[in-house]
Amino acid sequence: MEVEVDKLELMFQNADSDLNYIQYRLEYEIKTNHPDSAGEKNPVTLLKELSVIKSRYQALYVLFKPVPVEQKETKSRSCSMTMIQELQK
Repeated sequence: MEVEVDKLELMFQNADSDLNYIQYRLEYEIKTNHPDSAGEKNPVTLLKELSVIKSRYQALYVLFKPVPVEQKETKSRSCSMTMIQELQK
């Protein structure tokens, strides 16, 4: 189960890194191309939306962080329970 937790943590880190890169690229594209085309979404609005998405990922990561500790506690309790059951036989 720890492997799955590690995989999820890595996924969150990768997502955060990807969002940082996307934000950097958007800022670069806005600065270099100056898109003034009609009908396109405002680049500043896109960057704000990206920031909101990034903060949501960070919030999920904060919620996810205690999972490995709780997993270890559960495993320890399970082992203790098994030991108690064996002693009661």
